[in-house]
Amino acid sequence: MPEITAIDDLTDTPHAEVFEQRDPRTVRLELDAGEGVPAHTHPGTNVVLHLLDGQLEVSLDDETHELEAGELARFSGERSISPHAVEPSTAIVVLAPATEES
Repeated sequence: MPEITAIDDLTDTPHAEVFEQRDPRTVRLELDAGEGVPAHTHPGTNVVLHLLDGQLEVSLDDETHELEAGELARFSGERSISPHAVEPSTAIVVLAPATEES
């Protein structure tokens, strides 16, 4: 039987783990307006960031991208990421193990 929960029930901030196991790691990211996460990497993963509500400026290495609610970004965890909330924002972030291409 599936476990069903609401995004709002995941209350740890800024990161709320969706699953106890962390492979793939799935978190709810919640940031207040003006709040951000320092630049960091997730080596060995592919990242999907799906913005549920709000607006984020997402710095990836030397590039900055604006995400609106409903949009998603996919990128290598080798890239340096730093999300910054333009307005209160909630996102789901999935960090999946990268696979080597043949």
